Amino acid sequence: MQIAKFERGLHDRVAIVTGAAVGNGRAFCERLVQEGARLVIADLEDASDLAATLRAEGGEVICVTADLTIAAEAATVAEAAMQAYGRIDILVHNVGYYHEEPFDLLSFEEWSRSIDVTLNSLFHMIKAVLPHMKAAGFGRIISFSSDTVWLGTPYLTHYVTAKIGVIGLTRSLASEIGKYGITINTVSVGLTATQSAKDGQVSSTMLEHILPAQAVHRADEPEDIANVVAFLALPASGIITGQTINVDGGVAKH
Repeated sequence: MQIAKFERGLHDRVAIVTGAAVGNGRAFCERLVQEGARLVIADLEDASDLAATLRAEGGEVICVTADLTIAAEAATVAEAAMQAYGRIDILVHNVGYYHEEPFDLLSFEEWSRSIDVTLNSLFHMIKAVLPHMKAAGFGRIISFSSDTVWLGTPYLTHYVTAKIGVIGLTRSLASEIGKYGITINTVSVGLTATQSAKDGQVSSTMLEHILPAQAVHRADEPEDIANVVAFLALPASGIITGQTINVDGGVAKH
């Protein structure tokens, strides 16, 4: 029996990582650089400090500041990748918007913002990178949802709706693009220790309430999610598509 040989690592692969300036996105960048990928970091905020850190570690990195809810700005990210590297192999889309509000008080503006930031930005980025992936016959698209979609967490109707939309997009689009050698998968995540400590939108006590519900009794770390992202980016994961992998320590048994 012949044993299949898989390409190891991401040497010379080009990855766009959005929402990369802090937290989980930063960990994704670090992990992909460790695997040998060349990066385009796209964020609404200036990510030059992260880029400098990654370059000091031997990474090849460029930065683009862009509002990815705008189609033209998403297109500029893809254009920057093609100009710098001549190819786009991987999209890790880490853009989202978290906001708690009882439905009775929820405005249509907040509802629309959640859909726009979380779901429409993903639409724009996929539209921007897909032609290049199709032309190359290879692509990995990785997006993010939340374990709240499995838990039905209250006061997050707009957030959960946007996040489950990401899963719907993933499932349907996988059926269209697999023939081009492109996979698309979603990682649903819980609250990480980094978010609890640094994100002003997240209460510092939330992690204390979540930990007892986990099957693994330690805080999720960005590196835990980054390891899953790296696996899904590898050529060896090419048979996996249209899936949602839950990474939350076992709070939601999806």
